[in-house]
This record gives sequence, C-alpha cells and structure tokens, in this order.
Amino acid sequence: MPLVSLEQLQTLVSRALTRAGASKSMAQSTAQALVAAEAEGLGGHGLSRVALYCLHLREGRALGKAKPKILKRKGATVLVDAGGGLAFPACALAVREAIARAKRYGVSFVGVTNSHHMGAVAYHLAPIAQAGMVGLAFTISPAAINAWGGTRAFYGTNPVAAVFPRKDAEPIVVDLSLTEVTRGKIMVYAKEGKSIPSGWAVDKDGHPTTDAKAALTGSLNAIGGVKGAALAMMVEVLSVALTGAAFSFENDSYFEPGNKPRIGHAILAIDPGALAGSDAYFSRLEVMIAAMLRDEGVRLPGARRQKLMTAATAQGLQIGDVQVKELLVLAGVKSI
Repeated sequence: MPLVSLEQLQTLVSRALTRAGASKSMAQSTAQALVAAEAEGLGGHGLSRVALYCLHLREGRALGKAKPKILKRKGATVLVDAGGGLAFPACALAVREAIARAKRYGVSFVGVTNSHHMGAVAYHLAPIAQAGMVGLAFTISPAAINAWGGTRAFYGTNPVAAVFPRKDAEPIVVDLSLTEVTRGKIMVYAKEGKSIPSGWAVDKDGHPTTDAKAALTGSLNAIGGVKGAALAMMVEVLSVALTGAAFSFENDSYFEPGNKPRIGHAILAIDPGALAGSDAYFSRLEVMIAAMLRDEGVRLPGARRQKLMTAATAQGLQIGDVQVKELLVLAGVKSI
C-alpha cells in the first residue's frame, strides 16, 4: 500500500470532484474535509465518500456550481441556504456566522437548509473551539432508524457533535451518530465484501441482517433503543423543522438513484465569557478532566483522532491499492 501525503490526497480528491462538476472552491473545501476524516481514522466519512459525491455531482443530486447564501438574519440567529450543493462551503459560512454572532450575543444558532451530506460533523466545529467557544452541531441523513415500535426506516442516523476548548491542550471532541454504527462504516464493509456484526442493522423488510449491502437499503438499530430513537427525533426538529429542510424520510437513500437531498444542519456556538466567564470555564473543565484521568485507562473524547491526525500529518497515510486506483480514475490521472 502506498504512503501518500495529506496534501497529495487533497489534490487528488479535489481534481476528482472538479472533474465531476464541482467548482474549485467547493472541491477544495470538500477535499480538505474528506482527507481530514481519513487522517483521523474516520474512513466512513473519508475517501470512501469521494466516488459517491462525484456520482451525485454528475447526476445533479448535488449542484457543483452552487454558492451558499444567507437567507435570513435575526439577532443571534442566521439561516444559510446551501443551494443544493455539497455541504462544506455552506457549513464554513454557517460557522463564521455562528462565531461572529456568539461574540456579539454570547450565543448563536445558525441553521443550514437545502444541503447535502455533512461528513464528519465535528470537523466543522474546529474554528469555534479555536475561537475559545463551545460548539454544538446536529444534522440528519436519509432515513436509517426505525421510529420506536415501527418497522421501517424513518429517522436518519442523525449525528450530534460538540467541541469543548481547553486553555493549553487540544479540545475535547464528541462526534457520534445515533446508531450502533455509522452508515458510512457499513458502506466500507459493503465495498470490501465483508459481513457486518449481528445487531447493527435490519434489511428493508425489517429482518436482522449481517449482509452489508442489505443493511444499506434497510435500517440501522438506534443506540440505546427507545432513548436513541427519541434523540433522533430531537435532531430532526433542530435540523429540519427549524431550517425548512427535508426530513429524513423525505430524502432518498444516497446509495440508490433518488431525489436531490435537502439536508438540514444546525450549528450553535456559546461564548463562555457570557456566562461564568472564560477563566471559570477553563478552570472548571480542567478540574473535571483531572478527576477523570485519575482512573487509569480513561481516554478523553477526541484524543484518538487527534493522535492519528498528528501522525498522518507528519508521515502521510497508507492507502489501499484499490482505493488509490479508484481515486486516480475519478481524477482522470495516471499517478499521484
């Protein structure tokens, strides 16, 4: 397996997306996000998504020339329209607006409508942490989880993410979907022809399955059963009802021919200085962390992905031959 630098991967992915119809800025921002996910060990939101994004661009399910714009402003709230394009330019605009308004009002809520797959959700929150603020984000996906007691996919995997900045250390990063496993991880299993563990998913008829391809057209089991399903509903309201986007059950699967996604996202920023104060926030957070780490073996959320990113930045990533070949074909080049 070849060892490839992150810069080389970003260039290759950007070329693939541009060739499929994305604007230069959309391709670059998307490539940076996908390569970052791969570097952090989040393969389901990394290079495995490139072919799918390219397909959606070519089919018109994602509009490569779309430019995000602000639809509405009111105090600490903003609504951003992604214009049917890939999510990353719109999310970058939303985060800039969230930071600016939280600095002014102490807190902000920015919704994004008419968007696409958001990728690894916590990735978008890094600038908020860098600004010394707490960041939260929510998004949906095409239907993947049964409503509690139901037999068909209704809610999305509906990831939630948070970043909590620290004064002299990397932020705490929480990033999870509300399913036993992400759909992206099942997509990787399907690509590699592997069976998935029992308990992850059911097929389109509601029967438990270990077939990864059947799981992609079926539904995933909610984390925590009824509690996970209730949280998934909460994310639908925050990401869709407040932004005017399409609910999970209204969006067709990414993995089969279907309608143009109209995904919604919600991003919040909170300035600690507006509450007990930044000094109090940082001090109290470190008290909690020190108490946690007194237990041997405790790992802070986000620590693993940060360690992997540091290593990948310095050494590059080992990419499988099949993956490299696919990227070269998509980019229309013969070598990296």
